[in-house]
Amino acid sequence: MSSVVQDDVVIRGAVPEDAAACGQICFDAFSTINAAHGFPCDLPSAQAAIHLLSVMFSVPGFYGVVAESEGRILGSNVLVEQGVIQGVGPITIDPKTQNRGLGRKLMQAVMDRARENGAAGTRLVQAAFHNRSLSLYTSLGFDIREPLSCVQGKIREQIVAGCAVRPAQLSDQAACNDLSRHVHGFDRDVELAQAIQQGTARVVERGGSITAYTTNLGFFGHATAETNVDLQALIASAESIAGPGFLLPSRNTALLRWCLANGLRVVQPMTLMSTGLYSDPSGAWLPSIVF
Repeated sequence: MSSVVQDDVVIRGAVPEDAAACGQICFDAFSTINAAHGFPCDLPSAQAAIHLLSVMFSVPGFYGVVAESEGRILGSNVLVEQGVIQGVGPITIDPKTQNRGLGRKLMQAVMDRARENGAAGTRLVQAAFHNRSLSLYTSLGFDIREPLSCVQGKIREQIVAGCAVRPAQLSDQAACNDLSRHVHGFDRDVELAQAIQQGTARVVERGGSITAYTTNLGFFGHATAETNVDLQALIASAESIAGPGFLLPSRNTALLRWCLANGLRVVQPMTLMSTGLYSDPSGAWLPSIVF
């Protein structure tokens, strides 16, 4: 995108060289706001945040923007452009530079980009304790769709009867995409293909059919299933849960209750929000931190 000047702030496209400054800001912002509300930081270190944004600022399928004033980077945002539904985040502002409207400018930049892409909708996940971000996204047209619980821990149950869990293969891709379209109305083919290639994707087979898949059980992975039983099989088979935890729709109280009974705990509340195309899923599901 071309540079846009608003007051003394320039909103411009991110480049890989921005990752170090933006990653440090990202870690500082999350650690500051989470600590202020008594929650652990979503990222383990500044290096992890720098690595994350380094990938997002350099790999096709991601579009980054930065806010800059007098040559100093003040914050950044990312649009995940990998499908008909596009995801927003992470968006972070330097904690020393708050209340200047930078979040709105960074959000508007990626929302404009999504419209240019012809996206059917945009989605994001926000920390439910963060009142300012909830207010910002709502004022920009995002609707609250689902309360989420970030869940972490060591699962006690290892096997769910009748379900076979195995690594996903490229030959499973069509069946997984069909399942996603049935549950959500769209597929996430690019993410799924990447997860299969990276070896993090897994599928559940029950009754001779694929009834669930996950790109990775954790913060940056999503899962889609016919039923709660299929999701339980995915969760029970995981040796560990990646990152801060996986995101579980809190209104799915049967699944949440099962998780709690099997040794998992709720780490923090979050909220799924969307603009554009949205229909209530017709199966069981776990969103990623993007959506």
